[in-house]
Amino acid sequence: MSSEPLASETPAALRRHDLDWIRVGAFMLLILYHVGMFYVPWDWHVNSPQPVEWLEPVMQLTNPWRLTLLFLVSGAATRFLFDSLEGEGKGAARRFAGSRTWRLLPPLLFAMFVIVPPQSYYEVVEAAQGLGVVDPARSPWLADFWVKYATASGGWCDADGCLTTPTWNHMWFVAYLFVYSLVLAGLLAFGRGLLPVIQSGLERALKGWGLLIWPVLWLFLLRWTLARIFPTTHALTDDWYNHAVSFSAFLFGFLSIRSAVLKAAYERLRRPALILALCAWAGWATYAWTYRDGGTPPEALRAAMRLVYALDQWSFIAAVLGYGARYLNRGGPWLRYLTGGVFCFYIVHQTLTVVAAYHLSKLGLPQGLEAGLLVAVTFGGCWASYEAARRLGPLGLVLGVKRNAGLAPRSRPVRLETREQKPVGQDG
Repeated sequence: MSSEPLASETPAALRRHDLDWIRVGAFMLLILYHVGMFYVPWDWHVNSPQPVEWLEPVMQLTNPWRLTLLFLVSGAATRFLFDSLEGEGKGAARRFAGSRTWRLLPPLLFAMFVIVPPQSYYEVVEAAQGLGVVDPARSPWLADFWVKYATASGGWCDADGCLTTPTWNHMWFVAYLFVYSLVLAGLLAFGRGLLPVIQSGLERALKGWGLLIWPVLWLFLLRWTLARIFPTTHALTDDWYNHAVSFSAFLFGFLSIRSAVLKAAYERLRRPALILALCAWAGWATYAWTYRDGGTPPEALRAAMRLVYALDQWSFIAAVLGYGARYLNRGGPWLRYLTGGVFCFYIVHQTLTVVAAYHLSKLGLPQGLEAGLLVAVTFGGCWASYEAARRLGPLGLVLGVKRNAGLAPRSRPVRLETREQKPVGQDG
C-alpha cells in the first residue's frame, strides 16, 4: 500500500498490495453507497421521488464500518510515510506535518469552494421546491449563489434548520484526516521511541481471540458512553463520538500495521470474523428496519444493539483485513492506476452523483435504468476527472493527483538499492 493515506508512491519493496486493494475497494464501495443514498428513504442532499425501502438493509451492510476501515488503513499508510521520512534524517515529525499539510489542505480548500458548492446548490433547489417555489433557479434564493455560499450569507433555511456554508460535505473525511495527522505529528515529536513498545503490547493483548474481543469491547464502550451524548455531525468541533472511533482507528492502524504477528492473526481469524460480521449485520439490520419509522425500542434492546453494532463494526473490518492478507497480494498496472486515482475519485464523486441524480430524476426513466446511468455517470466522471488531473502537472494536486500518478515507478540503478528494506506494507 502507499505511503500516502490517499495516494500511492511507496517503493515496491515497501508495499503491501493487500492494503492497496482494500483501500481502492473501500472507496469504490463508498461511491456506490452514495449512489444508494439518493434512493434510500434517508435524508440526503437530494432524494429520489421514488424511494426504495428495501435498500435500507443493503446499505446497513457497510454503514457501520466502511469509514472506520478507511481511517484504519489511512493510519497504516501514515506509518509507512513517517518511517520513510524518519529514514531521511532528523526532524521527521516536522517534515511529516508539512507533508500532510501540503497533501491534504489544498484539495480540501479547493473542494470546499469549487467541488462541493453544486451539492449545496441542488440541496437548496430541492428544499425550495418542497416549499412550493416553482422555479428555484430563477428565484432570489439562488441569485448570486456562489458569492452567498462563500460568504455564508445565503440564509437558506427551512423547518429542519439552516444550511451552513462554506461546507465540506463528504470531504469531512479529509478534514479529519488532516487534523489527526497534525495531532499525531505532535505526539511523534516526543514519543517516537514508544512505538516498538506499543506494538509489542498490542501483539500480547490481541493474541488469539483477543483480536476480535478487545476491539469490539472498545467500540462498544465508546458507543455506550459517547454516542448518546454526541451524535455524529461531521462538524469537527462537536463530533466527539465520531472522533473517538475514527481517531482510535487511525492510531490503531498506525501502531499495529508493522506487526507480522497481527497480520497473521487477521488471516487466521478471517472465517470466524466473517461469520460474526454477517450475524451481527442481520441483527442490526433487522433492528434498524423494525424501528425505521421512529418507534422507541426498549432500553434493554437498545443496550444489546450497541454491542451488536460494535460487533458488526469490527468483525467486518477484521474479515476484510484477513481475506485481504490471504488473497490480495499481487499488484500490477491496474492497481497502480487505481491507487493513483482513488483520492481524485473520492474528491469529485459525490458532486457528480448529486448533480446527475437530480437531473436524471426529471427524465421519467425506469428506475433501474436511471440507477444504472447514475452509477455509470459517477464512475465515468471520476475517471475523466482523474485523467484530466494527471495532465495538469502541479495543479493536479488540488484534485488529489500527484505528477506521474498511476504510472509504473522508474527502475533505479542497482547501486542505489544497497540498503536493506523490510518487506512490509503500505497505504491508506
